Amino acid sequence: MANPKPLVQSTGRRKASVARVRDYDGTGSMIINDKPIEQYFPTIAQRIRVLEPLQVAGAEGRYDIIAKVEGGGTTGQTDSMRLGIARALIALDPDLRPELKKAGLLRRDDRVVESKKYGLRKARRAPQYTKR
Repeated sequence: MANPKPLVQSTGRRKASVARVRDYDGTGSMIINDKPIEQYFPTIAQRIRVLEPLQVAGAEGRYDIIAKVEGGGTTGQTDSMRLGIARALIALDPDLRPELKKAGLLRRDDRVVESKKYGLRKARRAPQYTKR
């Protein structure tokens, strides 16, 4: 992959996952962790969610995107990619900000799993009470 210097780099986060997104001038290919998007996100719903910022901005096929995604599960990774791509598009063209903001693509979803407490089975689930 002898790609030139990226046009822009951005970061997206969700739950425990972090996506580092690089945009290049190109034909619309997307590579995530050295795999094509079809291989990394096999379900169509995941791919639609990742590509949503490009569709809202009308930038499909304009940029090649190469991303490194770490941590979390598939939901966290798709949403972190989505935020990273939206932030990259704004860095390239600040006029896209109102459209992306209206579509809710610039908000970082800060919900994370609550930590387990001692004496409990989960974060809030207590052990079953036995009367006798």
